Amino acid sequence: MSLTTGLLLLAVGMLAGGYGTIVGAGGGFIFVPALLLIFDMDPALAAGSGIVIVLINSLSGVIGYAKQNRIDYRTGIILSAGAFPGSLLGVWLLQIYSSNYFYIVFATLLIALGIFLFAKNSPFASFKKKKMPIIEEERNLVAKKQDLPIKWLVPIGFFMGVLSSYLGIGGGWLLVPILIYIFKIPAHYATATSLFSLTLYSTVGVVSQIFYSSIDWQIVFWGGAGVIIGSQIGVSLSQKIPGKVILQLLSVLLVGIGFRMFFY
Repeated sequence: MSLTTGLLLLAVGMLAGGYGTIVGAGGGFIFVPALLLIFDMDPALAAGSGIVIVLINSLSGVIGYAKQNRIDYRTGIILSAGAFPGSLLGVWLLQIYSSNYFYIVFATLLIALGIFLFAKNSPFASFKKKKMPIIEEERNLVAKKQDLPIKWLVPIGFFMGVLSSYLGIGGGWLLVPILIYIFKIPAHYATATSLFSLTLYSTVGVVSQIFYSSIDWQIVFWGGAGVIIGSQIGVSLSQKIPGKVILQLLSVLLVGIGFRMFFY
């Protein structure tokens, strides 16, 4: 691998790590499309390398969020319990159904989620009223919440595990909206909890991908260095960005990547 390619992977990793930490998605939804579209990698190898990047990003981001006391550990652990078997299933499915199905499934999910998030977070709504400081407001909401039901968290975790290993991008890009809109968890706590659960269940995906030899370790080295740097920047910036703005930016990015992959 040339130095230029390595530096480009480092830059992509920083962007993926920063943005992925802010939105609780692990950064894989940026890194894997970059591997596919810029570096023309095989989908199975891109997904395998991507899930390692997700793990590195999650570990780095969780350290910062733990210091800010923004992680719901109970929810994260229960989600991960369901995600462990789902991760194994996702890796197995990837070995059988990659090729064109990979792009179609990936692009459809990204566009659908992006449209939903944009519709729910109109850019004009942000100007209607001023709010109290972000973290203070969300702490008040968290103090009032009850423990989330296990009967819903386990199957959701299973589905996230399948998507995480199959697509190699982590499941946080879908888990965060679920926690926010279905379970009413404030955005900044949902992203932190999502990263925590990703740290646990993406480990299963990584071990499985090592078994199938679906990881390019040079890519992991350069991209991993970038996401470590980017994730710490993301943790710092996340306290200053309103949750609505985070979801607006995520929606535009998801739709853009999704449409691009349809014409790959």
